[in-house]
Amino acid sequence: MSTSFFSREEICVGRDVGGWTHEVTPEAIAHYGEGTGDRHEWYTGESPFGGPVAPALLYHSEVYRDLSWYLPNLIGNLHARQEWELFAPMRVGQRVRTRSTIVERYRRRNRDYVVNEVLITDEDGRWLQRSRTHQSFLIEDTGAAIVVDKDRERRDDRRFEIGSGDGEELTALTKTATIPMCKAFSGPVPNYHNDREMARAWGFPDIVVQGMMSICFLSELMTRHFGHGWFCGGKMDLRLVNVLWGEETVSVRGKIREQLPEGSATRVVVDVWCEKADGTKTVLGTASAVK
Repeated sequence: MSTSFFSREEICVGRDVGGWTHEVTPEAIAHYGEGTGDRHEWYTGESPFGGPVAPALLYHSEVYRDLSWYLPNLIGNLHARQEWELFAPMRVGQRVRTRSTIVERYRRRNRDYVVNEVLITDEDGRWLQRSRTHQSFLIEDTGAAIVVDKDRERRDDRRFEIGSGDGEELTALTKTATIPMCKAFSGPVPNYHNDREMARAWGFPDIVVQGMMSICFLSELMTRHFGHGWFCGGKMDLRLVNVLWGEETVSVRGKIREQLPEGSATRVVVDVWCEKADGTKTVLGTASAVK
């Protein structure tokens, strides 16, 4: 008797997308640094956890390792939203396991959304982190050569306000998504995240910097400000609202919204965002850590 309402081929809630086992190595951490510019001293030296630890989002693109959960219309698909929960650090030399499952599917305006949850555990099954990736797909092929252009972000409905409160501002980071970074982060195979010709073939005028790169920028911001409390209790809920194009620079910013009691600790909730020089927001939402 079938245990699913849907056929095995359908992109549906409950579909198992499989998983992998990885060893956290210095080489993997160095590669992460090439793609993000994040080279925190804890990744190679001593840390509060008794030795080197991996960047919190070392396996940022595990959800994209197998794309069998994608809908058929690939032209113009976009990473729309990202949720993340961190429970414990990944130590250098540790073996971790991942598992990917479709947990939600919904429709808004002219796009279908598929949500893929990735769970990372240690070898004993302890949860280390959980993430949910919301990927959007055009419902119909418009036939247009360019489905998202660079003028889109200048529209009034693509302007967003965040961080207007009187809370403390975090020291901002400045990041440029260089082509070598894009190739390290989204390679080695040419695709619309690291190759201009591939980007045009997929309906974009230029390289679309992988949304996860900006999310890793925000994780670096939280790591530098909250350290231990980010690795052991960090959370993010982010929306990718405008495209970051290849070679563009963003300011990675945060502003404390509120502080809430959580057991014997305090959870610090931060408005976070990435912003181009002209004020265009590319990613925005909230992140929090304990202290």
